[in-house]
Amino acid sequence: MIKFETSRFGALEVKEDRIIYFPEGIPGFPEIKRYVLIDYKDTPLKWLHAIDDPDLAFIVTGPETFSAGYSIKADAATRQYLKIENEEDLAVLLIVRIENGNIMPNLNGPLFINAGNMTGIQAVLDRS
Repeated sequence: MIKFETSRFGALEVKEDRIIYFPEGIPGFPEIKRYVLIDYKDTPLKWLHAIDDPDLAFIVTGPETFSAGYSIKADAATRQYLKIENEEDLAVLLIVRIENGNIMPNLNGPLFINAGNMTGIQAVLDRS
């Protein structure tokens, strides 16, 4: 178990196998590499909370939250980087912000996570 402090939830303790490792960090936070997902009430939203920075957390959710059947595909380079061997291990999350009561997803910067080896990367997609 790993214990860490958060500014939102106080002290937390998680099993090591629940830690998602971002080898390159997340753009803007390259030195922060370890995160954990925390459920947000009874909603499809979650907190992606940094373990090594008590103030850093992102609200995330799956792309299907915004449109049924909507999906984002990982390209071959991303799949190779994450060592995806089993399609069911690939999870896609979107960082969202709340603006004037509306949830605004970052569709151009999805998070791809290999749930099998708990590694992740934020892709930067070039699309309008």
